[in-house]
Amino acid sequence: MASGILGQADLAASTLTTVYTVPSATTSSFSVNILNYSSSDVNIRLAISTGATPTNGEYLEYDVSVPARGVLERTGFVAQATKRVVLFSSSTGIAVSVYGYEE
Repeated sequence: MASGILGQADLAASTLTTVYTVPSATTSSFSVNILNYSSSDVNIRLAISTGATPTNGEYLEYDVSVPARGVLERTGFVAQATKRVVLFSSSTGIAVSVYGYEE
């Protein structure tokens, strides 16, 4: 079972990106760190979903502003097999890390 960094991505603008998928027959406990390394505020969306395109009910954050050079961190997630951590960014300059463990 994996532990530590489970997934990382440098998000493209206006594109849904699956950063991490829980492996089959596995449960995962994890946190999500979202870093805005740009010089402008950027809006992000965060979902834990069953597919690559989240439904409205799967979003945990929607068009939340991450300030320039700021960090948004969400902790304490637990997800079952095949769930995906999907993010969307209104602009470039967003780096995402999902870290935790699988069992």
